[in-house]
Amino acid sequence: MTPRLRLRRWTASLTWKALAFITVMCCGLAALLGALVHNSVTHQTVSDARSRALVRLDDAVGAYEAGDRLPPNAGIDPAGLPDALRRLAESGRRGTMLGEADGYPTMWAAAPADGHALAVQIDYAQSAATIEGLDRAILGSSALAIGVTLAVGAVAITRVTRRLHTTARVARRISAGDLDARVDDPRTGDPSRPQDEVAAVAAALDTMASTLQRKLLSEQRFTADVAHELRTPLTGLHAAAELLPPGRPTELVQDRVAALRTLTEDLLEISRLDAGSERLDVEATWVAALAERVATGTGTGTGTGTEVRVVRDACVETDRRRLERVLGNLVANAHKHGRAPVVVTVDGAVLTVRDHGDGFPEYLVVDGPQRFRTEGSTKGHGLGLTIAVGQAEVLGAGLSFSNSDDSGGGAVAVLRLPAEGGE
Repeated sequence: MTPRLRLRRWTASLTWKALAFITVMCCGLAALLGALVHNSVTHQTVSDARSRALVRLDDAVGAYEAGDRLPPNAGIDPAGLPDALRRLAESGRRGTMLGEADGYPTMWAAAPADGHALAVQIDYAQSAATIEGLDRAILGSSALAIGVTLAVGAVAITRVTRRLHTTARVARRISAGDLDARVDDPRTGDPSRPQDEVAAVAAALDTMASTLQRKLLSEQRFTADVAHELRTPLTGLHAAAELLPPGRPTELVQDRVAALRTLTEDLLEISRLDAGSERLDVEATWVAALAERVATGTGTGTGTGTEVRVVRDACVETDRRRLERVLGNLVANAHKHGRAPVVVTVDGAVLTVRDHGDGFPEYLVVDGPQRFRTEGSTKGHGLGLTIAVGQAEVLGAGLSFSNSDDSGGGAVAVLRLPAEGGE
């Protein structure tokens, strides 16, 4: 199988494609115009030389028929006469042909003369030199025109592609969550300037970002307001539930009230994360000890459901409370949606939480956790991992989700803290 020709990555750029197109078109146009000019001038030059040769041939034929002396550069069967023209004259016809005489370009004209060829020759060297000079001038002017066109085209295309790159860069910032990013193309802010397609795209992107920002801010305010409004009645409901007589109905009511309170607190925490109002309280923290506290605090115990494996301990500068929140949510999610044993592995500033269940849903591995989406399970509201991701971003840590490839299976969450303070 013949391998496919792969161009370099930079050849895929719009600038390179446009310059390549301009080069091809300029070269093609220059070649066409050069060929037309060359053929036209050559045809005219050859016609003039042929006319002069035929006039001299008429004079030579007149002198030959009158028995006079032949004019200069005329003779019977002269040396250098092209064979094809000689045979034409011997057959009784006249003709002209470009050839050489003593190594110089010559226009020959011949006519029949008693079974021989009466021929005259015209110096064609100057005409040939003129055509060669014209060809060089065409090549030089074509190269200069192509160079100037490429330079002007490169400047014009670079200005367009620079604006496109700016628009793409802003779009990536918006995708990353920076909803304040705007292109602010000067053409869109000045109605008197002509609006091109790039300006239209930039204006559409700015409008989209503004609309999206307004909708997200409205959603964040709504979430925060709802959570705040629910907090007060739930506090009273929780106090009232504590006064109910013991029994199974009371336990059910208290359990549901506790779930509502947890949901409300989660919504408040998400609203604070969305607003970007969280601030770090940094202190030196030993990772292994923190993992032990989190594992013990899950209610299953380190020996029964959560196992902590320390490959390498590390002391990191981080917000201990937020780190416990992130790790606690990961462990709680592993117990709620996976199967034991749940293993927390500490390898320096990298913490891995793995269960032995069915693994994360495909959407979560690809796009990350989504609020209120718990595919394949009715337990929970999908907020635990969302909060873990948000708090990890506040910590400057990386949090990734995957599924184990070995025979044990299970979901794997990897938390990478930004730096190690010591070991």
